[in-house]
Amino acid sequence: MSNSSDLDINTITQLIKTKAKELGFDACGIAKAEKLTEEEPRLKNWLDKGFNGGMDYMANNFDKRLDPTLLVEESKSVIVVLFYYYPPVLQNEASGYKISKYAYGRDYQSVIRSKLNLLGEYINEIAPDHTWRAFSDSAPVREKAWAVKVGLGSIGKHSLLLVPGKGSFFFIGELITSLELEHDLPFKGNLCGACRHCINACPNGAIAEPGVIDARKCIAHQTIESREGQISEGVTDFNKEWIFGCDICQDACPWNKKSEPHTHDDFQPNLELLALTKDEWETLTEERFNEIFKDSGVKRTKFSGLKRNIDFLKNK
Repeated sequence: MSNSSDLDINTITQLIKTKAKELGFDACGIAKAEKLTEEEPRLKNWLDKGFNGGMDYMANNFDKRLDPTLLVEESKSVIVVLFYYYPPVLQNEASGYKISKYAYGRDYQSVIRSKLNLLGEYINEIAPDHTWRAFSDSAPVREKAWAVKVGLGSIGKHSLLLVPGKGSFFFIGELITSLELEHDLPFKGNLCGACRHCINACPNGAIAEPGVIDARKCIAHQTIESREGQISEGVTDFNKEWIFGCDICQDACPWNKKSEPHTHDDFQPNLELLALTKDEWETLTEERFNEIFKDSGVKRTKFSGLKRNIDFLKNK
């Protein structure tokens, strides 16, 4: 493989994008590593209103969240990748309890990070004098803002990335590097128009305004992030079945109505998990939890958290 001294920036950029596709990513875009100036007032306003709920960590590293050059020394480019995850099989309708589709398969962070590390190793081959660092919802990075900045989509009213013709069932990953690359143009336009399906569908009004989530009212936040004590009855009064996450706003989005199943071998649904009956959920033991959710993102809420969520709905 030729090194960076033999290749121009455009060629290296195209090689990286081609490699990203070979690794299974569904899209790849690149932006200059610089401060997200337009994001600063949005983030500050969101925090000032307390919309981060119990996610106190969102107020930490404020400057680093906006500026990748503070997060990764000598960074020049932000490589953004997307990984589509709409499942080929849905959860048993008779289960009585639901988990978010993103948790059907292996822990997405480990899947994406391993692929990003392979992409970084490829960069080492073609540009050995440069450094990189991979991220997947694991550090103070404004992932959705970067996805828009590299032209992959826009932010929907449900606050998630909307990809034209594909919808919002995507994981986002980043590789920040000291390598200077060709940059893509930001996405222009609004894919939502006058549509309010997601806003109207949210049973607790967690979408405070288009693109802004009040985590204090969000079922996903309450069932995943709220780990201490009792979850808020004000939220769960409107929750009839979700025990880990929530897909209500995504399922209501017209862009997702014709979602095609993903074809990623390393993120196939755990069929044992999807087949659990209501009784099996309610009698779940810690040993069984560890067996079923060994490689799942559900393990983040721990057995005690998941059991708390189940018990709360069961006793309503």
